[in-house]
Order: sequence, then structure tokens, then C-alpha cells
Amino acid sequence: MSYFVTGATGFIGRHLVQELIDHRDGEIFVLVRKGSLPRMEALIKRWGSDRVIPVTGDLSKPGLGVAKRWIADHSGSIDHFFHLAAIYDMTADDETNETMNVGGTRNAVALADSLRAGCFHQVSSVAAAGEYAGTFDESMFAEGQHLPSPYHRTKYESERIVREECTVPWRVYRPAIVVGDSQTGAMDKVDGPYYFFPLMKLMRDNLPAWLPLVGVDLGDTNVVPVDYVAKAMDHLAHLPDRDGEAFHLVNPEPQPVVDMINAFCAAAGAPQFATPIDRRLSQSLPFSLVPRGLRPSSIVSGLVRNGAVQSVLDQVTGRIGVPAEVLAHVNFTAVFDSRRTEKALAGSGLGVPDLESYARTLWGYWEENLDEATGRDTATREALTGKYVVITGASSGIGQVTALKVAQAGGIPVLVARGKDKLEDTRQIIELRGGTAHVYPCDLSDLEAIDALCEQIAAELPSVDYVINNAGRSIRRSLKLSHDRFHDFERTMQLNYFGAIRLVMGLLPKMREQRRGHIVNISSIGVQTNPPRFSAYVASKSALDSWSNVVASELVGDGITFTGIHMPLVRTPMIAPTKIYDKFPTISPAQAADTVIRAMVERPHEINTALGNAGAIAHTMAPKLTFRLLNMAYHVFPDSAAAKGDGGTRESEQIMLAKVFKGIHW
Repeated sequence: MSYFVTGATGFIGRHLVQELIDHRDGEIFVLVRKGSLPRMEALIKRWGSDRVIPVTGDLSKPGLGVAKRWIADHSGSIDHFFHLAAIYDMTADDETNETMNVGGTRNAVALADSLRAGCFHQVSSVAAAGEYAGTFDESMFAEGQHLPSPYHRTKYESERIVREECTVPWRVYRPAIVVGDSQTGAMDKVDGPYYFFPLMKLMRDNLPAWLPLVGVDLGDTNVVPVDYVAKAMDHLAHLPDRDGEAFHLVNPEPQPVVDMINAFCAAAGAPQFATPIDRRLSQSLPFSLVPRGLRPSSIVSGLVRNGAVQSVLDQVTGRIGVPAEVLAHVNFTAVFDSRRTEKALAGSGLGVPDLESYARTLWGYWEENLDEATGRDTATREALTGKYVVITGASSGIGQVTALKVAQAGGIPVLVARGKDKLEDTRQIIELRGGTAHVYPCDLSDLEAIDALCEQIAAELPSVDYVINNAGRSIRRSLKLSHDRFHDFERTMQLNYFGAIRLVMGLLPKMREQRRGHIVNISSIGVQTNPPRFSAYVASKSALDSWSNVVASELVGDGITFTGIHMPLVRTPMIAPTKIYDKFPTISPAQAADTVIRAMVERPHEINTALGNAGAIAHTMAPKLTFRLLNMAYHVFPDSAAAKGDGGTRESEQIMLAKVFKGIHW
């Protein structure tokens, strides 16, 4: 097999090429503009395959601008021509949509014809159905449907070109709204439902999660993860005798818009919406009694098309970060029948997963990689731009996300952890986004290695402005099981305490010379609440707290200050071995990283949670009662609930306590 792919650097394109690399043989030619060759070469390096070969060209030129000699050399040898290059953006203007979607498709069809390709695969969209009302099956195309936007019109027109002008066999794929990878959450830009994520984050940070909000029935939408789209296309493209067909890459069951929003609100920890009118009641009325013009999507679409109210609508939607064009098309008037696709995929193991099963994954990726709030904050940029920030444990979890946010605000992360490869991956992400980072592999439990690290950093970097002591080891084990495991205490103290203060002491001469520096210690809510089974971990964090409190008074005259963050339970790899935590309310690494950013900008002496402060007060005011409560938790949360076969009653008690005392490491 031999393949030609346009749009290989795009979101769906990257996933499709990976599928071809993983599951198919033969060369994969990818169209690329001459100016984008370095980016393509970097992508090929990430793919790790010598079967991907760049072909220079331009989507806007006849025959995609591919050299005639190349066409002559490869005529008749391309089995599958995948055309993915297009604008997938509701907010793009008419001219851009026309050039990229319509002109690009016409040029791609011409090249496929010249190459005598075996099959032309067009990635269209369910947007080609426009505002068709009712069931739109895979045999339907020109049904007189209204096309409300440039995006809808050009998607329809590009599919028409394939159907009417392509001289080689063709197949059409119509994805619904494509979101990130269901396994990794990876997404390349803010689009579709992602526009609502900043509002959900604002709700989470300012409203209690239990607060019920009143919503309205906004109809149905349809979202699918990009990995499903790419895998399905790969499978469908290689089936025999399916030329001249269209395939709906959609969720077979329409998804209410409110349900989609609530799935993401739940993933974010934000309040959810309840609709006051049962849809079954409204749908029991004759459909003809609800004119199309009075449906929510039609009303908003009309406002968008009405120039008199456009500027007002732009201001309103702009405040919540949702473009009016997106708001107008968040739902579909059509129900997309995908029975042909489902039948074709039978036996492949491919299907659309429930959104609830991967919503948290999508949210987490957005929060860690696409949320630009840190970079837009004026105070944060003033505090961090051009500053060198040493971050330990920077290869994953809180440390990695903090590094990404520091770089977003113009700072220069200095990445420290034991594994060099993961640090290099983080640096690559930062550099691809236009930032700068430095990598310093170091085993922070080795005091001599820390000394060498400090000497190297002091010699190679112009300044050390911040130190984030994030690397740590957590051990959850009761004292009765620790009598023959004293090394648990030694190892925990070695990394969490000795390693942390050795690093600070090694970098102090540099900070004294600068007459400035700020150290942020990631401590634990456990220091305030003293949960059972964490004697090794809490003692090491308490030691770091006490050391910092003592030396803070000695160093403040040198311009060096400290912040201790008594962090609640965070969803990081460190807690992964304790499986009961999977059902506990936790904060995300991005929420924790936002707290670290706040510590750098505001420089308070401590950052605590309300529950942590309550725990500290309880230990002071009513120590006996507090220890009895902790003893109860000690018995409810055994060392190994799974190993002891505890049933649902015990698990229910665990979850109840975890929700009441949110954030405590039980």
C-alpha cells in the first residue's frame, strides 16, 4: 500500500498517520508547505517512522502545487489519497473557508485524478447537513437543507465537489464535533465545547460543587473523540467494495447539550445544571407545533446573522469566552443515522465511548495544556517574565504542570527530576509553544548529587529567582506494619526533608548575591490534620515546615522569603497506588499548580485550606476529641481494604468520610 495525506500536521491528520504507521505497511507521503518543513520533520521524528515522506506543496495552488515530476514518478502508485487539510473552525471568515475548504478540495481532487489514485478519501463533516430537521442518514446529501454559516456552506460544497468532479473512486467521512483523545485527552486547540471550559473553571473556583443550577433544554449535540475518528477512518478506508459511500463518525445516540455540559462540569468539580422541564413532556407535543425558527439554535443563529444585534451579542459572548458562532451551533437539528458505519465497523472492536468515561481526561488535558489564564494575568506575567524557576519533581504531576504555567507566563522553568527523558519531553512541549526551559537530571535523594546540581545551576544560569520544592515521597502504612520497615522513615526523610533543604542551602549563595529569591515548599494538609498511617510522610513535611519557619527570619534581610503550601489531596501519580483514592474528591494537578503560581506571585508565608485550618484548630482546642475522630478513620481506612476483602459497607463509609473531609490523605 502507498498513501498520500493532506493535513497530516492537523489534529485528525496526526492521529490518522499514526494509525497508518501502526497498522499498515508502505510509504506515507504527506503534503507540507515549504515553510513548514521543520515542523513536519519534528513530527516525523515523534512518529519514529522512516515511512513518512514529506512532499512540498500548497493547498491553495492547482494540483496542490506538487511538482509535475513527482506526479509523473508516482502516477498509478498511490492506493489511498486522504484529504484532511481544511479549516475546522466555526469562527473562520467566509473567504478563508472558501479558499481552504472549497478551493483546497478542488485542488486535491485534481491531484488525485492526476495520480490515478486508487481511492480518494474526503473528510467532510456532519455540518454538511446544515439545519436539516429530522433523521439524516448516510445516503443523504442534497436535501435542500439550510446552511447557516460559511463553515456549513463550504463543508457542503467541498463534499459536492468530491461527489460530482472526482474521477477516481471516493469515500466520504462525516465526523461530528471532534474532541480530544479519549485515552490521553490530547487536543490541539480550543474549539467546540472547550470554549465553555473557562466558564466551568470559574464556576468551580467560586461556587460549591453541590449547588444546583437551573438550565434550559438546548437540544441535542454529538461529540466523538479523535482516536475513534482516526481508527474508524483507517478501518473503513481498507474495507472492500465500499466506494461511493458516506460514513457518519458520530455517537449513535444523540447527546443532550445539558448532559454534555454536566459531564464536563462533573469532571471539573463545578456545579451542574438541572433542566426544569422534562424533555419527554415537550417532545410529546406534535413536532409541527414548534416552528424551526423558535428552536434555541435557530433563535441564536438568527441573532448572529442580524447585524443590528451582532455587536451586542459579541460583547456578551466575549465576556464568557464563547464566540457567538459557536453558541449558535452548539446543538444539531438533525439526528445522524450511523447504522451503515456501525455495520461496517462490526467485529473491529471500535465504538464511541460514553462521554462520562473520558470527560475527566479531556478536562485534565485542557486544564494542564490549553488553559491560557495564567499567561493572560498581568500580575503573574510581571512576577515571572524572564525569571528562572527551579522546579523539582518536574517530570510529572504538580511539577510538570507548574513548569508549563511558568513558561506560559514568560518565566524560564529549570526542570529537575531523576528521569532525563521525561524532563526532555516537558522541555520539548515548552519550546514548541515558544518558551524556554532548562533540564537538569538529578537524584534528589543523593545529597552529593544535589551539591553538584547546585554548583552547575549557579555556574550556568544568570539567576535563581524561585525554588519550588515539589519532589516528594509518600508512604501510607500503619505503625504496626512498620516495625521491620524503618527504611520507610529514612527514605521519606531523605527526599522530603534532607534533599529539599540541601537544595535550598546549595542555592542560597546565588540568591544572597542577587539579594532576592523565593522558596515555595509543597507541604501537606496532613501537617495540620495528622491523618493516621502517614507518620513517615507527615513527619518529613513537618520537618521541612519547621526548618523553613526558623530560617525565614534569618534570611528575610537578604531578600529571601518562603511560602509553605499545605496542599490537599492531589490527583497525581504519587497517590495512584492507593486505589481507594480513585473514588475520593481530589484537586487536579492544574489546580495545585495554580496555587503554586499564586505562592510565587503573592509570596504569602503560608497557603492553607479551610479544612486544614479547621484541623489545626481542632488539635489545639479539642485534642482528645480530634484523636478519637482520627482513630475512627484509622479503623474505617485499613492498610489494604482490597486485600482484606472489605465489602461495600466499609467502602461507603470511606467515601462518605472522604467527602466530608475533602482533601485529607486518609
